[in-house]
Amino acid sequence: MTSNVGQSYPYTSESESERAARVAALVQARDGLAATLAASTTPLDANDRWWVWKCPTAGCPGLLHVAGYAHDLHAIFVVCDGTCAKTFLR
Repeated sequence: MTSNVGQSYPYTSESESERAARVAALVQARDGLAATLAASTTPLDANDRWWVWKCPTAGCPGLLHVAGYAHDLHAIFVVCDGTCAKTFLR
């Protein structure tokens, strides 16, 4: 499977409490992430589980965690917990 096709499929899933804790830890650890999320996302709806993806950045071992819905777009906003520390739309 090519890497761009493989990155389209979820890697795993996490519970809502795991997702919320991971995103909260990333917000606390990274300067400016709270402001980025506030400006770029709307709150999530109630779900028991959320998908997690492998980061598409070359050399980054991170996973992408759902942080909210993108403003005015049909996408979710995800945050990488790895070395690249990037955000993406999925």
